Amino acid sequence: MVKEIRLYIEGGGDGKNTKALIREGFSNFLQEIVKLARSKKIKWGITVCGSRNNAFRDFKNALKSHPDAINVLLVDAEAPVKKSPWEHLKNRDNWEIPEIDNCYCHLMVQAMEAWFIADIDTLKKFYGRGFKENVLPKNSNVETIDKDSLEPCLKNATCNTSKGEYQKIKHASKLLELLNTNKVRSASPYCDRFFTMLIEMIETSTEDSK
Repeated sequence: MVKEIRLYIEGGGDGKNTKALIREGFSNFLQEIVKLARSKKIKWGITVCGSRNNAFRDFKNALKSHPDAINVLLVDAEAPVKKSPWEHLKNRDNWEIPEIDNCYCHLMVQAMEAWFIADIDTLKKFYGRGFKENVLPKNSNVETIDKDSLEPCLKNATCNTSKGEYQKIKHASKLLELLNTNKVRSASPYCDRFFTMLIEMIETSTEDSK
């Protein structure tokens, strides 16, 4: 029976406070899963690691220091994904991949900002007057939006709002908290995979304990 799930996530910059904000944002975004885990008496933890290399390092360390927990990595894909998650990261980042299943590796495709574009209603509500919806891509699958255009188009859409142009450290935590997860999962297959596999891990763990 699984007693603990530990997530290691890219983001938050280098500051302790900024990492704490992103962690809070993800806790809210994943609230459905957090509640499910706690209802099954499974301990739940999120570590926001800063850079992607730090996230991978912390994840690998956790495989050794917390061998009885389910350790899960979540990082930006940084490019279109055409292979399995571990293969993608091995080819793109030249990482030495641990010999574990792909269910423990998850990607924000092509980066976290795609999740925000998946829920334009939340962007409109958060930024308010001056938000330029028409400059954002209208892709039913946000994972096809090129990574290099994600942040610039968000900045362009928000530059005339009272909150100012999009800034990852400043705005991402609040946006994560407000996102409609169903909309994001519908527009982002890898986000849906992330939710689905975590839920399956929790449910399977509970069934195995019976």
